Amino acid sequence: MPELLDERVGFVRRIGLFQATAINMSQMCGIGPFVTIPLMVAAFGGPQAVIGFLAGAVLALADGLIWAELGASLPGAGGSYVYLRQAFQYRTGKLMPFLFVWTAMLFVPLGMSTGVIGFVQYLGYLWPDMTPGQGDGVGLVVTAGIVVLLWRRVESIARLTVVLWTVMIASVGLVIVAAFTHFSPERAFSYPAGAFELTSSHFWAGFAAGLTIGIYDYLGYNTIAYMGAEIRRPGRTIPRAVIRSVLGIMTIYLLLQIGTLGVVDWRDMLDPDKTASSSVASAVLEQTWGRGPAEAVTVLILVTAVASVLAGLLGGSRIPYDAARDRVFFRPYGTLHPRHRFPVLGLLTMGVVMAAGFLLGRHTDLATVIQLLTTVMVIVQALAQVAAVTVLRRRQPGLHRPYRMWLYPLPSIVALAGWLVIYGYADRNSPGRHPVEWSLAWVAAGLVAFVLWARHEKEWPFGPKRISEEYLAPQPQPQPQPPDVDTEPA
Repeated sequence: MPELLDERVGFVRRIGLFQATAINMSQMCGIGPFVTIPLMVAAFGGPQAVIGFLAGAVLALADGLIWAELGASLPGAGGSYVYLRQAFQYRTGKLMPFLFVWTAMLFVPLGMSTGVIGFVQYLGYLWPDMTPGQGDGVGLVVTAGIVVLLWRRVESIARLTVVLWTVMIASVGLVIVAAFTHFSPERAFSYPAGAFELTSSHFWAGFAAGLTIGIYDYLGYNTIAYMGAEIRRPGRTIPRAVIRSVLGIMTIYLLLQIGTLGVVDWRDMLDPDKTASSSVASAVLEQTWGRGPAEAVTVLILVTAVASVLAGLLGGSRIPYDAARDRVFFRPYGTLHPRHRFPVLGLLTMGVVMAAGFLLGRHTDLATVIQLLTTVMVIVQALAQVAAVTVLRRRQPGLHRPYRMWLYPLPSIVALAGWLVIYGYADRNSPGRHPVEWSLAWVAAGLVAFVLWARHEKEWPFGPKRISEEYLAPQPQPQPQPPDVDTEPA
């Protein structure tokens, strides 16, 4: 049934398991850990920052199991849009999917903008005399170049992503090898006094900040779910791609974090005058193998940053398309390129927002952008999707579920707790930035936009609710029984 639906709206299923996993991992890794290791160390105040990556992995895996069940059952273009539309249509019509698309138009490109910020940050290692204005110009050119790269058919992008994934594995692999060939356990595990005082409010504030940074580094495990209409055998491919990418990236991150701490003194990561505070991977290579290899691997890291942004924008640009085709978002977003079959307006809009997010981060700081995108994402996507799993199990028990969440409902509870911690500590960990207030303001603007849109389209609450259960298998109709025939002899 979903296969026919997706052919109807114009997408073709061409992406297999290996490509799906590569797309996820390219988006997850990217330049994130290379720029956030110093932020994680600052949040915890020492090498116990490894806790943040472990906590992020637990939350990513728990939330990933939610994505795996929903993505396998409802493999349509747009990911969360499809899940929230199916789950919440019974009470609030099209409000929740509309709000999700509205918020995704902000948090997805903001997430991609951090990759461009990291690109410029690491470029500074190769171009130490780069001025702030030159850095801004480079970032905008990179943003435009990524949009141009995505202006093509999805199968060619999938092949390109596999190549970029290979570069990503090579870059992180070289940093890890360099770190462990010169690894100092004494340096890696020299914890400051009170590092593990669980009764300290300082520890838990640092934990919340570290969890936010950690889950930011893992974001992307859901990228392939946004492309559900383009995945071959989605009931098997999506869960496997999600779980494998989380476990694979968790292994890479832990090796990278511990290895880096074993080479670079964690105090140097907090010193803005030291290379380790802005280009920690380059500092590892320089201290172990010398300046030449450090520059070569920095080039690979720059390619990795591009790969991450490319994969994220590829999946994110599909979000408003399906919504617009189903008349749940503004109709112009429901148009595909006539030749290359990609959503034109969604890609262009997110490209513009990504450029604005890049400039915001360049003139404030990276942590501000991370806090803003996570708080906006938590309200409408993360928390609502935790509820959507349970709602759909009750509302649509006959839905075909090729994959069911392990140990249900435990992963939902773990994910709920993690997202609430991130949201509850957001303002405290970003003094003066008010990410919670900004996120609420954006959602409030979305509510106003929904009211205006619903009035124009005569949707609920200005019209009837339109219930659509197209992913449910059609129920067999009862066959009429033949009339009774008296077979007894007269």
